[in-house]
Amino acid sequence: MRRSVVVTAVGALVAATALGPAAAADPPRGHQPSNEPVKTPVARGYGGGVATVDLDATRAGIDVLRRGGNAVDAAVAAAATLGVTEPFSAGLGGGGFFVYYDAKSGKVHTIDGRETAPASATDKLFVDPKTGKPLSFQDARVSGLSVGVPGTPATWDRALDKWGTWSLRRALAPATNVASQGFVVDDTFRSQIQENADVFDDFTSSRKLYLPDGAPPAVGSVFRNPDLAHTYRMLAGEGMKPLYDGELGAEIARTVQHPPVTSDADRVVRPGAMTTDDLAAYDAPLRAPTKVDYRGMDVFGMGPPSSGGSTVGEALNIIEAANPDHQDKVGVLHTYLEAAALAFADRNRYVGDSDRVDVPLPQLLSQGFAGERACEIRPDAVLKKPVAPGVPDGDYGDSAACGTKAAVAPADQREGVSTTHLTASDKWGNVVSYTLTIEQTGGSGMVVPGRGFLLNNELTDFNFEPTQGDAPDPNLPGPGKRPRSSMSPTIVAKDGQPVLALGSPGGATIITTVLQTLVNRYELGMSLPDAVAAPRASSRNTALEAEPAFLASPEGKALVAKGHAFKSVPEIGAETALQFGERGAVEAVAEPTRRGGGSAMVVLPTDGRHR
Repeated sequence: MRRSVVVTAVGALVAATALGPAAAADPPRGHQPSNEPVKTPVARGYGGGVATVDLDATRAGIDVLRRGGNAVDAAVAAAATLGVTEPFSAGLGGGGFFVYYDAKSGKVHTIDGRETAPASATDKLFVDPKTGKPLSFQDARVSGLSVGVPGTPATWDRALDKWGTWSLRRALAPATNVASQGFVVDDTFRSQIQENADVFDDFTSSRKLYLPDGAPPAVGSVFRNPDLAHTYRMLAGEGMKPLYDGELGAEIARTVQHPPVTSDADRVVRPGAMTTDDLAAYDAPLRAPTKVDYRGMDVFGMGPPSSGGSTVGEALNIIEAANPDHQDKVGVLHTYLEAAALAFADRNRYVGDSDRVDVPLPQLLSQGFAGERACEIRPDAVLKKPVAPGVPDGDYGDSAACGTKAAVAPADQREGVSTTHLTASDKWGNVVSYTLTIEQTGGSGMVVPGRGFLLNNELTDFNFEPTQGDAPDPNLPGPGKRPRSSMSPTIVAKDGQPVLALGSPGGATIITTVLQTLVNRYELGMSLPDAVAAPRASSRNTALEAEPAFLASPEGKALVAKGHAFKSVPEIGAETALQFGERGAVEAVAEPTRRGGGSAMVVLPTDGRHR
């Protein structure tokens, strides 16, 4: 999205099952890529790749690969750089999910870096005690109540310790340089500050950093963040102890408990209750990935508290059970939309933090349950929304059970769309799919004074009040609980080898973006760049949304004629992906235009240019 003043290097990782003749040939020998800084959405070659939304971050990851680091080292370096150049989407104050394919063992591992509620949280966290009613979203967001214990720093530390080859100090160096020496402000960076100007202006620390002289920095100016550079240097030298059990953690807790509100603020900012004990208790655990067998491939995702792996996996199972005709594009897209709505109904009813609620994950991902759900799809009719959740009880012999349960109106899906995603791979065959976030664009709006990073508002991903009628709601706040997420970092493997890695930002639309891309690639046979670039529609058991280009397409018009009712939205998602071919070939893909376009690079491009 912008060009850094400091020239670092980054690589974009995308995997392809069929990369074409040029990529399938032997890698070029003795090739030395130029240092020409070019942002491109597609790169093909060898040696590994990196894809992110930002040129600086992609270069940082590629530089790590070229210096002998592996995919995990590159992912951490790229993520830390996104914390500098994309601070309104990700950073030290947020969390995320890290999915890793280990080439040596052939296994997929995941790290749960989701934020946690403080130990004092109850299911009334966002209920105004004066009125007994839920707070408005904005009142909840711009407060200490919304801030969860950050999980991103622990994720980086855990990933490097388990699978990396670089130290934290070395992995943070590229981001530290960009924070210290600065980058050139572009339209996206300035507009994101402008959108949050009224929020940032109410906090002394946020105003100082993002509204110098009372206005966002000008496009073309150099933006430096020396406080963040200093924070990165502290973590590089001392590890994560200062954050989870030291002075930095104390400063985070103080910011949450005593928000740095300006004397002329025009809002009431409620304090939160996070303590240093909450920070000290945080863990980024390893969790088993979700896994479904789809069209002879294994699709791995993130388990609870993410709903990404279960919902993408269930929808793929439903699509495979419905088995639409691949030659009928309208029929395939109709099946995709209906399957997504059915899977979302089950997500809302059953998925939450599995450490706090009983999530029937094996049944949700069973082919028997998918077959029962698929029987509700009719090729010549559209299901009335919202559809009812299914009953994942293990008894799937009678298809007459279709549609017999009353539907519950789904709750508002407020997950912020400003999340970011990166994909990375290396010459040894390791692969990372990593989604990270601070929730809304700008998070809670509060910069930790003197530290240069924003705190998240992830706890607003909890439901503010029960949403499931007489049934238990799995996503109410609770002590130490992790809010449900839609982040869907995904790795697809065939015969034990990765063929594709992908993910996206976009709040609840993350799930449908990943799902539609898989449908485009494997049901409709599109190339990966075309699958990522194709116009999108999102079905989440609510009113459907679609991009203008989707609505204008012949397929979009046919779906409307069939009975699908879409709301037009400017864009959905901002994906990055890697696709892998024979003999180490890799295709890295980022969005061509959404969110200003992304950046994809490989270590050894086959076209002889630095991509």
